[in-house]
Amino acid sequence: MNFPKCRLCGSDLTQTFVDLGMSPPCESYLEADQLDRGEVFYPLHVRICSTCLLVQLPAYLAGEEIFSHYAYFSSYSDSWVAHAKRYVDQAVARLGLTEESFVVEVASNDGYLLQHVRDRGIRRLGIEPAANIADVARAKGIDTVCEFLGEATGTAVAAEHGKADLVVANNVFAHVPDIVDFARGLRALLEDDGTVTIEIPHLLRLIEDRLYDTIYHEHYSYLSLLTTQRVLAEAGLVVVDVEELTTHGGSLRTWSMPAETATEPSERVAKVLGDERAAGLDTVKGHAGFAKVVSAARDDLVEFLIAARRKGKAVAGYGAPGKGNTLLNHAGVREDLLDYTVDRSTFKQGMFLPGTHIPIHPPETLAATRPDYILILPWNLREEIAAQLEYTRQWGAQLVVPLPRLEIF
Repeated sequence: MNFPKCRLCGSDLTQTFVDLGMSPPCESYLEADQLDRGEVFYPLHVRICSTCLLVQLPAYLAGEEIFSHYAYFSSYSDSWVAHAKRYVDQAVARLGLTEESFVVEVASNDGYLLQHVRDRGIRRLGIEPAANIADVARAKGIDTVCEFLGEATGTAVAAEHGKADLVVANNVFAHVPDIVDFARGLRALLEDDGTVTIEIPHLLRLIEDRLYDTIYHEHYSYLSLLTTQRVLAEAGLVVVDVEELTTHGGSLRTWSMPAETATEPSERVAKVLGDERAAGLDTVKGHAGFAKVVSAARDDLVEFLIAARRKGKAVAGYGAPGKGNTLLNHAGVREDLLDYTVDRSTFKQGMFLPGTHIPIHPPETLAATRPDYILILPWNLREEIAAQLEYTRQWGAQLVVPLPRLEIF
């Protein structure tokens, strides 16, 4: 049997972490005239490398197929924009950034973060592969290079624009098939005494909180601090500090520097690595058992939806995120169990979810149809969305989150 190869160390990937079956790409939303055509489904079979312990999904889809024209606009989430502003304020204070500094963000999306750098008068540059999203950023005054990052791109951008004092890579490190080349691209962009920050969903939280809906084709790697260190080391970068964040159900923000100028790692680095060891993430065996946990989470959702249908209750969704498509496809949910979903993104309104063909409507549809339950698919934005849906109390609607535990509130 020919096994896929580890994207970090090249070993055969013989060990399964979890297999979610087949699913369409999570951002491949459909127009009405596409509903009677075939869709391509790809495996969601996640492996763990028994040599370097990197948990990963083989590149069933090339990055160019997923990210060249993208449906996710960061600025539609008010809490995510606020999170970005807090980060910029922190980075400016911590690193002493001034108007003479230079900040580069990779996967800069629609300028949701760099707009805060712009407002401080600091020189900035975005690198964003999706042309439709890069155009939105440019309209905000964010100079944006429309390219995928690798060592060659990083070298070319640095030669044209200069090297950066700070390179930001939020929720993109897991999204690249060639993660080592990407890490080398980060190093190529960076001054020798500069800093790279990376935000990643934390594998430890994914396992402990059953967050399996974060597994989809554009997430090629599922990272612990241990494996993040190993990838960055291939690019000559050293993790000198780490923060534990609540975003995406539990994330890490690493602060890294070139090996030749790196300071001693903070106590927080030792603490997170210790937590990972205690959970067994320094062994292959410690990653076992996730499939049973996933099955239980899926069953909870399906049982709730079937019970609601039998009682004659209407259930609608809120949001059309990629993670929701993993969840709904894995659970086999269709319109008979979820009438529709709504989304603030005008890009998605009027389209249909991949695989399940559930329609996406504007948020105003909720008030027009008054469902009994509203299933919040981007559960990581629970508080923000619950505040937006306060008006649904008028007709007694109850809100539901599927993960980390199914909860009705």
